[in-house]
Amino acid sequence: MLAAGAGAVLAARVPVTAGASPDGQDYLIGCGMADVTGAVAGQGMMGYSELDQVATGLLMRCWARAYVIVDRATGDRVAFVTADIACLFQSVHQAVLRRLAERFGGLYTERNVNLNATHNHNSCGGTAREYAYSLAAYGFQRNSHDAEVDGIVAAIAAAHERLAPGALLLGRGELRDASANRSRSAFDLNPPEDTAEFPDGIDPAVTVLRLRQGGRDVGAITWFATHGTSLTDHNTLISADNKGYASYRWEHDEMGVRHLDGPPAFVAAFAQTNPGDITPNLAVTPWHPTGPTGDNRADCALLGERQYQCARAAFASARPMASGGVDTALRYVNMADTAVDGDYTPDGRPARTTPAMMGAAAAATSSEDNWKTQLPFLFEGERNPVVAALGGTDAPIEQWMRDAQSPKLIVAPLGVLPPRPWVPQVVPIQIVRLGELVLACGPAEYTVVSGLRIRRVVARALGTSIDNVLVQGYANGYCGYVTTPEEYTAQQYEGGETLFGRWTLSAYLQEFDRLARAVAARIDPGRGPAPLDWTDGPQPNLLPPVPPDEPVAGYAFGAVVAAPATGYPPGATASVTFCGGHPNNDFHSGGTYFEVRRGEGDDWRRVHDDNDWCTELHWSRPDGQPAASLIRIDWTIPPTTPPGRYRVEYFGDLRDAAGTRTPIRGVSPEFTVG
Repeated sequence: MLAAGAGAVLAARVPVTAGASPDGQDYLIGCGMADVTGAVAGQGMMGYSELDQVATGLLMRCWARAYVIVDRATGDRVAFVTADIACLFQSVHQAVLRRLAERFGGLYTERNVNLNATHNHNSCGGTAREYAYSLAAYGFQRNSHDAEVDGIVAAIAAAHERLAPGALLLGRGELRDASANRSRSAFDLNPPEDTAEFPDGIDPAVTVLRLRQGGRDVGAITWFATHGTSLTDHNTLISADNKGYASYRWEHDEMGVRHLDGPPAFVAAFAQTNPGDITPNLAVTPWHPTGPTGDNRADCALLGERQYQCARAAFASARPMASGGVDTALRYVNMADTAVDGDYTPDGRPARTTPAMMGAAAAATSSEDNWKTQLPFLFEGERNPVVAALGGTDAPIEQWMRDAQSPKLIVAPLGVLPPRPWVPQVVPIQIVRLGELVLACGPAEYTVVSGLRIRRVVARALGTSIDNVLVQGYANGYCGYVTTPEEYTAQQYEGGETLFGRWTLSAYLQEFDRLARAVAARIDPGRGPAPLDWTDGPQPNLLPPVPPDEPVAGYAFGAVVAAPATGYPPGATASVTFCGGHPNNDFHSGGTYFEVRRGEGDDWRRVHDDNDWCTELHWSRPDGQPAASLIRIDWTIPPTTPPGRYRVEYFGDLRDAAGTRTPIRGVSPEFTVG
């Protein structure tokens, strides 16, 4: 095992039985889950960075899914976490590592922990201490930040506590109807030897790691490249998008996982790879992001279903791997100032990266995944007459920086803004090996051809097949996109968000090559430059404080304001509105804001909760009452629902002027289904 330093290696060693296990259970394996859902009401969402996308409720909870894998022969271990969030920010990464050190000492470190995001665009905003990524949420929102950190740490702890002898198997498949290239004009600028690898402009590979304890399946990790943008920027309900739906189908519908009933017996993560230029909105129509059904929510379920079904087939055909063991290595790179050797540039000339600069095309947003833009005078591509007429930004940017960023029209010099860089610039890259599977992990959104080139250099350095190497994007931090130098010249959205200039990918290629060669040679690569400590400096929050709760005029807390109908057929939506408290008073982490219950004699049995795809929670303020909360709960009744008596129970919390919280419970009138 390689480490950031020799001390880290020694600290990570634990007593284990030497040699391969005679029962074929060569690993200790543990799987865990925990809730990372933050504020579901009145705070900005993360993904589209739109000021007016403010959360108004909950569709599905967001989860951290953790896997701890230990090589029984050596004691080397990996903690791998996929979270249902837009980005795994460096400030969150650092906070999690501090908490893990407090709890586990040197057992879990930045070297052997991988934290990554599904990149759904409907998670809670303001979780970043990095200014650029909290701006659209009106600043840093500590409550949602803490929910992510707490949930990730809890998921790793749960996986650690459930370690038991087990085995890893690897399955593969292809999925060609769950993604499309949203920047084909840029993709086509790549040389034929690259584009020939992806004749449809997409990366169809599906890779599944099957985790077993004894003879029992306990988990799966599925890697596939498609954006988490099915629900689009019209949505204001916190959710986990298409990959979260795929996890729900496998865990809830197939394996019977019910989060309110105790630890899950099976954990299914759907991780990203290199979907930088890949959309799930298969129509690929500017400002009209839809898929096969024409309805964003139905498309989300359909794209999630396709990922689940393909993953399930690859899982069923998974086989033991040709090699075993665990390796990890991590090194920080200063992407704001990396000298790049000509071996890693298309023209063979040395190059250099610059401090982070956002382009006009990035500020314009990706038209294929958005219904609207908040800056209608900006465009993808090079036609930005307003910015050009103004000469771009008037910030003090040195000429060499402009040259390395060309042809980007710079609108925000994020790397040189006061009081400190607005995005991470010293960032980690990491290599994780699980048997024959190798993950090249980076803190960005890599286009499919960028990912291909990284996989090539890592495979060559490690002497393995490129089929065994995946890019794990959105890992251990976030700092925008990575296009190829050829794609960059088109200045589509992805090129405008390639922050460190045209040679960003070339720098990653060089540094991944060096790291992989260190892994192959079994030498310590060193930690590299120290990253910025994001706990330093001011953290503005521009949102006004939430006032103490008041009841809706004429109603007591918990009272029904709008009752459901007396009966509904399957497929209809039952709806009830309560006089409630602000949902952010208590996130009910690991719990629920409500339950749908079925009458069985004198008892009422829970059949659905706020994590189910068929339910929604909507929060609003009644007219003229800025401190009152209406809580509407919708249940779209599944076709398989048995006839009978049902009701909805609401669990909320009110907060008074002194900050004291008091539980609220409301019960709807019963209604029939049938």
